[in-house]
Amino acid sequence: MVNAERLLDDLKKLRKKLEADLRGHHASSAGRAAVEAEWQEARDTRRTADTFETFFGAAVDQAAVHWILALVFLRFLEDNGLLDRPLIAGAGERLELAQMRQREHFRAHPTDSDAEYLLAMFGEVARLPGLRGLYDPDHNPLFRLPVSGDGAKELFDFFRQRGADTGAPVHDFADPDWNTRFLGDLYQDLSEEARKRFALLQTPDFVEAWILSRTLDPAIREFGHEQVRMIDPTCGSGHFLLGGFARLLEEWRRHAPEMPPAAQAQKALDAVAGVDLNPFAVEIARFRLLVAALKAAGETRLASAPDFRLSLAVGDSLLHGRQRDFAQIGDGFDHVSGHFYSAEDAAGLKALLAREYHAVVGNPPYITPKDAAMRDAYRARFESCHMKYGLGAPFTERFFGLAQRGTRERPAGFVGLIVANSFMKREFGRKLIEGVLSRLDLTHVVDCSGAYIPGHGTPTVIMFGRHREPVGSVVRTVRGIRGEPEAPEDPARGLVWSAIVTQTDLVGSESTFISSEDTPREVLSRHPWNIGGGGAADVQELMEESSKPLIHHLQAAGISAVTGADDAYVFENAFQINRLGGASSYPFVVGEEVRDYQIRQVNSVVWTHLSTFEPAPETHIPTTLRALWPTKSYLKGRKRFGTPMVDRGLKWYEFQELYPAKLASPLTIVYPVVSTHNHFVFDRCGGKIFNSKAAVLKLRPEYGREDHLQINAILNSSAACFWLKQACHNKGLRGIGGGITAEAWEQFIEISSTRLESFPVCPEYVGDRAIEIDRVVLDMSACTPQAACHRTLPKRSELDTSKQQYERLLRRAIALQEEIDWQCYGLYGLHQAPPEYGVPPPLNVGERAFEIVMARRAVRGDLKTAWFERHRAAAIVDVPVHWPEDYRATVEKRIALIESDPTIGLIERPEYKRRWSSEPWEKMEQGALRAWLLDRLEDPRFWDAADPRIVTTRNLADATRADAEFQSVAELYVGRVGFDLEALVAELAATESAPFLAALRYSETGLRKRADWEATWEKQRAEDAIDAELAARRDEFLRAAWSRQNPRGEGEPSEAYAARMVAGVAAEAVQQAADAAISAEAKRRKVAEVGDIPVPPKYRTPDFLSATFWGLRGGLDVPKERFVSFPHCARDADPSLPILWAGHDHLARARALASLYVERRDTDGWPSVRLLPMLAGLLELVPWLRQWHNDIDAETGLRMGDYFAGFIEEEARERGLTIEDLRNWTPPAPARRTRTRRAAA
Repeated sequence: MVNAERLLDDLKKLRKKLEADLRGHHASSAGRAAVEAEWQEARDTRRTADTFETFFGAAVDQAAVHWILALVFLRFLEDNGLLDRPLIAGAGERLELAQMRQREHFRAHPTDSDAEYLLAMFGEVARLPGLRGLYDPDHNPLFRLPVSGDGAKELFDFFRQRGADTGAPVHDFADPDWNTRFLGDLYQDLSEEARKRFALLQTPDFVEAWILSRTLDPAIREFGHEQVRMIDPTCGSGHFLLGGFARLLEEWRRHAPEMPPAAQAQKALDAVAGVDLNPFAVEIARFRLLVAALKAAGETRLASAPDFRLSLAVGDSLLHGRQRDFAQIGDGFDHVSGHFYSAEDAAGLKALLAREYHAVVGNPPYITPKDAAMRDAYRARFESCHMKYGLGAPFTERFFGLAQRGTRERPAGFVGLIVANSFMKREFGRKLIEGVLSRLDLTHVVDCSGAYIPGHGTPTVIMFGRHREPVGSVVRTVRGIRGEPEAPEDPARGLVWSAIVTQTDLVGSESTFISSEDTPREVLSRHPWNIGGGGAADVQELMEESSKPLIHHLQAAGISAVTGADDAYVFENAFQINRLGGASSYPFVVGEEVRDYQIRQVNSVVWTHLSTFEPAPETHIPTTLRALWPTKSYLKGRKRFGTPMVDRGLKWYEFQELYPAKLASPLTIVYPVVSTHNHFVFDRCGGKIFNSKAAVLKLRPEYGREDHLQINAILNSSAACFWLKQACHNKGLRGIGGGITAEAWEQFIEISSTRLESFPVCPEYVGDRAIEIDRVVLDMSACTPQAACHRTLPKRSELDTSKQQYERLLRRAIALQEEIDWQCYGLYGLHQAPPEYGVPPPLNVGERAFEIVMARRAVRGDLKTAWFERHRAAAIVDVPVHWPEDYRATVEKRIALIESDPTIGLIERPEYKRRWSSEPWEKMEQGALRAWLLDRLEDPRFWDAADPRIVTTRNLADATRADAEFQSVAELYVGRVGFDLEALVAELAATESAPFLAALRYSETGLRKRADWEATWEKQRAEDAIDAELAARRDEFLRAAWSRQNPRGEGEPSEAYAARMVAGVAAEAVQQAADAAISAEAKRRKVAEVGDIPVPPKYRTPDFLSATFWGLRGGLDVPKERFVSFPHCARDADPSLPILWAGHDHLARARALASLYVERRDTDGWPSVRLLPMLAGLLELVPWLRQWHNDIDAETGLRMGDYFAGFIEEEARERGLTIEDLRNWTPPAPARRTRTRRAAA
């Protein structure tokens, strides 16, 4: 039997080995050249915007997976007796027969390796019935990128492994039921690269079966089993296809029992079709269908089996094939749709996508399109591709387009799909809902966001419909009320899923988890959709009845600034930015720091604008532009409203979006766009920029401080949170494959400004409580450890006092918020007389009325919750006796209302109540003290700006011994006197430093991306050289422009003409003409001499050798570390880590490293092998030295870039090294620690 879990784990390791083998084997080969030619063609037709290395990496990944699958398929066939003679391995003597066959091949072909044998074997099995499509040399990626002989041997060794104890195959593929479900696991998890690129996710059998029961089954009844055709345009590993095949096979068996089983199987196969963009997904689906057909036909030998026809194709369902009955918008699409990759069977793909189907089913990807070129291509084809759309939008449109169009003469095809529900409330879904779905016969909308669907962390919805004009005035809507209480042992029997299956056809039914009702079609023809059940829609409507929308109070709302590349622009503080050569900065707030009435931390952003918010001229900000230059190509690729910024005439360095009207006045309400609860903060000071995840509300000009505080308090109420969670998009746990949360309070919502403008502001303000809670929270902000450390030298007594004040104020804020919540129920008319209390006693989290109700339910066994544990709160079931008697009575009334009043009980839940979640004081204090110590280690007293030197952490620790303030704060941080100062400084420096050399920072994948970036930088430098040359010739262009406008007069002396020219070139019209000519010439030469500059892929965590380096650098590899470290450069006598302050420029860094090199060479007498990494480090600095420091140096009279290049060449030559030796240096493998066996006593 197949051990699926172990097989997957072992094959993941094998895939990594094969990938390394393929990269080495095809460093330069015909296969690599073929991939490059395909990439170039795809770039030219705008089918991809990937760099070649990214494209080649994906090709290698596909080849590695196909090599593995090719042998997995054969092993399955071998172990289940479908092959007459084993080819790879098997139990008992079958392994010997396979090895004998291999030896026979080598006797006949003595120069072949294992790779050639495998390819010959694939050619042989391709002649067997049903296997041609699996081993097709024209389309299977493994044939274009074959493994080496060693790689093939790895494959043989893996599949021939025997257990040491049993002698049986380690991986046995025999299965009496021929179950191929394990291939679905390989499809989803074998390749991490493919899983992320294609958003691979299996559809559970119970979901697939239910969708088929409501699409394919009625299609069979309506069209007949002989005529019906089904397609899954996103077939993945074939779950829907297998389910459809099984249903159709049963129909043929029932209606034509006399037909031979093989013919019945072929009839069923003819009726199912599948397409997928991922080649190995189609291979898996093809194999699974073939096995199912063989089993259905009763065939036990491939050699004698029918050659089953399968309707499967690799390709892009969104790109290829005609889109019927939907407008193809935009131009320039045909050249993209006419392009096919080598893995795509153009003829087969066109044939499948040209048909109409009676049932169209599937589970489209839940992600946004990753490739910028395809994002634009889809937008040109599908009306539903609006703003930053998710792929669910165009796929929904495509599914209906593939279904048979209903007319008076013929019935319409059925459509069923499970898709991310983000389109329902996010703005991009407006065109899908109002422009596409409103014209179709949508029959069912089923909220699945509360169901436990394994692997699905993204909230989903199932939609059913038919491809025809709307029929009837209502749409069956299954509305979610409550999520799954806990992960069920059998997801198919989960409480929410069971309720969906049971209640969908029971209109008017309501259970604990869902309600089923018929919604007027006109309601679902308008964006957004709210399909919350259990009376939620009624309460939302009640809140809106007596209130004015927030827009009546607003001057402006929404995003105030978008950098378009936070990794490049955003830093922790201004000191980090200052390390980049003194770049300009501005206070910056990110959404994650907006919580509980406070902006917890203000970051800094690289500032490229003037005080008027206009882009600064380049001449005003040279050091800032130098800091951004490495990411220039990426920044130039940013788009504003779908068009590249530079094509709109904008500067490459300015913010992607900046809205001065939302920044000009100081009074602002700011909120995080994505969070689990509502967090609105009144910022009265101004002088900040807010990122795209921290949106702003600007109230009308006549609104003063108190108006802002009152509206801010209402927005922070539990009633507001309830409304927002009905109106805004539920993002779940923010990630595919994260699983569905068991508790609603953990789920994130996305608050768009469009939704928020409709928020109902209750007709009366909350009064003094709004002012009081603002004052309390302001006082809290002054008591944090960060504030205490910022004010003065940290001391234990002051920190302890701050802690007591902070916790007292927090309890006061919790109590005030509770009163505001209950007051708002009355203001919104949700209860006539909600129990309120004037001046409540301080409260802890866990002591509010709804929490006491939760604790009682937990004791009764009615609730399982992590609320109390996650919030470090005690679960109490009794009202505290230390409260005033009248306050205890008030809370008891609240508890009674929660348990008896449906409206109050709906809102007084943890998903709508403020969490007051923060780090423990001790952790905040440690963080503040650590930041103080790190800041101190950067102090100029420890670093000579005029003569930068690399020092070891031991040297730095010695320097801090004389710093009494550092010593006292260190004692607070460590928690004792007599601590190890060297160890502390070493640990602090190590977590805030990145190595000087690329080979010490990046993994293998990261080094490939680094090579991509270096190639891009060379192209950028070439463009800069053109700009510099043309700028130096500006006088020439001025004279030419003036001459064109002012020809020399007849008989005019040349001296007079020249004098007239000198005066005339200063004219504004001439200056503009010259600038236009320079711009046009620069553009022409850049196209001719430099060509397209590809934007390399961003880095990911696995691209770095350490998570620390990733945390310091981020996706665009922007250096934000405090120190540069120099591993392999320490003396034996002081093995502590050598470091240099990271604020030095490239020239200072080169001088410091060269000084260390000379010291190690001359004083320490190091051999060449130990000096090599330092020379390599200097070599990596040379391009930057030539770029920024190659003017004549005033002190030395040298061009320092050229000087260091010559120095490196000379030193390398003296040591018998080449420049390539330096470039290819890799760190030695760490010595393995061995244990010495202790002698017996």
